[in-house]
Amino acid sequence: MLHELKIDFTEEIGEAAFYGPKLDVNVTPAVGAEYTLSTCQLDFCLPAKFDLKYIDKDGSEKTPVVLHRAILGSLDRFMAYLIEETKGAFPLWLAPVQVKVLPVSDKSMEYAEKVYKRLRDSRIRVELDDRNEKIGYKIRYARQEDKVCYMVIVGEKEVADNRISVRDRATDQTSTYTVEEFIEKIRQETAAFSGMQGIF
Repeated sequence: MLHELKIDFTEEIGEAAFYGPKLDVNVTPAVGAEYTLSTCQLDFCLPAKFDLKYIDKDGSEKTPVVLHRAILGSLDRFMAYLIEETKGAFPLWLAPVQVKVLPVSDKSMEYAEKVYKRLRDSRIRVELDDRNEKIGYKIRYARQEDKVCYMVIVGEKEVADNRISVRDRATDQTSTYTVEEFIEKIRQETAAFSGMQGIF
């Protein structure tokens, strides 16, 4: 089957496959130690042990073969791999906090709160950084420590223009949007991944 699918593989003679032949998907995370993420294994032992039977199409009794399938292996191992591979900088669809709203000063706090509430009401995972810190510090913290995908910067100019400035973590570029334009941008980026969500 792997030949038909043209998937590269190696045959590991003598590996601890007690029940029958199996397929392992091994990954090498950023730290370099290879380990098994997913397994699919045929089990010829347990069906006989539990005297499992089924009636075949010819009416005869047959012993089935059990297929053990662990798509993600252990969940903690999968999450460890994902965190190591991304170094905590998750893609937008997965990030626990997708956006951080960063008011420049108290003068823009009211508008920043409105922006935060509008994003939250649109089901965007967002936080408001209302600490009494300089905007440069807030941006660095959001980008390097929290690793949020987008930083929404709100100052007096944004209040006057009824717009927001958005810094992208991936490119470190800043663009200007209306709040509704930015919400649509987030929706489109998230929707682009929706076709793959069934495998997770």
